[in-house]
Amino acid sequence: MRLLKPVLFSAVAASILSSCGGSSEVLSTPLENVDTMPLKVTELTQAEKENWGHLDLVTDTIPGMSVDKAYAEIIKGKKGETVIVAVIDSGIDIEHEDLNDVLWTNEDEIPGNGIDDDKNGYIDDIHGWNFLGDAYDEQLEFVRILASGDTSNPEYARAKAEYDEEHTKTLAQKNQYEQIYQQLKNADALVAEHLNKADYTPEDVKNIKAENNETLTQAVGMLQYMYSNGFDSTAAALSTVKEGVEYFSDKLNYNINKDFNGRTTGDNPNDLTDVGYGNGNVMPSEKGESHGTHVAGIIAAERNNGLGANGVANHVEIMSLRAVPNGDEYDKDIALAIRYAVDNGAKVINGSFGKYYSPHSDWVRDAIAYASEKDVVFVNAAGNEGLDLDQKACYPNDQVDNGPEVSNTFITVGALAPKYGAAMVAGFSNYGKINVDIFAPGAKVYSTTPENEYDTKGGTSMAAPGVAGIAALIRSYYPKLTAAQVKQVILDSGLALNTQVVVGGDANNVKPIGDLSKSAKIANAYNALILASQL
Repeated sequence: MRLLKPVLFSAVAASILSSCGGSSEVLSTPLENVDTMPLKVTELTQAEKENWGHLDLVTDTIPGMSVDKAYAEIIKGKKGETVIVAVIDSGIDIEHEDLNDVLWTNEDEIPGNGIDDDKNGYIDDIHGWNFLGDAYDEQLEFVRILASGDTSNPEYARAKAEYDEEHTKTLAQKNQYEQIYQQLKNADALVAEHLNKADYTPEDVKNIKAENNETLTQAVGMLQYMYSNGFDSTAAALSTVKEGVEYFSDKLNYNINKDFNGRTTGDNPNDLTDVGYGNGNVMPSEKGESHGTHVAGIIAAERNNGLGANGVANHVEIMSLRAVPNGDEYDKDIALAIRYAVDNGAKVINGSFGKYYSPHSDWVRDAIAYASEKDVVFVNAAGNEGLDLDQKACYPNDQVDNGPEVSNTFITVGALAPKYGAAMVAGFSNYGKINVDIFAPGAKVYSTTPENEYDTKGGTSMAAPGVAGIAALIRSYYPKLTAAQVKQVILDSGLALNTQVVVGGDANNVKPIGDLSKSAKIANAYNALILASQL
């Protein structure tokens, strides 16, 4: 599940160690006024940081989706229908204070009686289904190919080459982060001792005079460099670097360990007819399994309840499908999860996962086609490697080799950062004029995490649920529109910008943002609801 890898400050690490056409009448503002707006030069306030994806480009000079404006001017006073949104992801904390009132409940199932009351093939599936069972850690798909020992597999040679490169690189990265973490801990201890307090601020560090103490000077320099790269406290920097250490350690121990087998469900993952495995427990296996909870909050965290986050959509019920491990998901689990969602009433599916090897991609494509046939919108994250998906296949997708699509309701989303201008497209985001449909807020997104907590995470994993939220809004307030119409509304109603942006985090690769997606636009809830009303 490479889409879920943390967006870490690799450039910072290296430095420290070396010293995925609406008409003009739909738009909330004339296009000519958008690209001539002054850039926002002030730092975002804490409130803006926690809500930037809902803000308005024109009013706030932040490339959000105009969600708050939509509620204030379009949705206010209107009654919407309830829409079931399936989240295929890691576990979701269904007991979270901001999610427990927006859950899908299977009313045809009697909890805990061990009987498949509704005869849908899943026993006690009250809020969804857990296709992973008790497991969480898993190998990457190319490692599974190697572990099989089947040298006749046409992907074996490519998998072997990638493994050799990946293992060497990951080991080096783990060592780098361990070194940085130790240096940062030492710097923190020195500064805390010098200031005689542990909860010092960046301003405190800035005011330290340490001309005659080289060790303290180096410590101050390191902390200031961290602050200059977006960390607002030493604790935040330490937490991020520690996450990096844990991420690369887990990758070595599980994801690229040929001797590790995380599958515990007892089924044959290469047999799509071997069903009935897993259980009804959709909760995370541990607190660190936070991705699904974060995604669910972006879509549907209860709005304006005085708690930590607001979801994009109201009148939503979240169906939790635990199918994405800490590693690459199994094609079988994803195919069955999509079909479960469709068969049990979901009208929107969010898939914030992906990989670059997919032995049974046809199973997943068939399920995507099934969702389309059954009038379900599927929103898909583009991926976090800064790649052109027109040149490199990423799964799931709804076509083969840029050929005909099997679905007209499948939307792939790239990620925006919270700064209008050249850096507006997140450096990690994949893109593609054929295979990415639209861009939406994905970097530094604040949302729910397990045990009634909240956190900021980044990735196209965070961009997809924003668009899924817009799809849910349209389906709620304009329920007569088909899934195909909902997709077209989202693509046609986005803001079409002419901004030149850095692509894939490479400062030497600058293109018009319109060249990076099929719609050439960024998602906008306000405009989408206007266009939906016209239809």
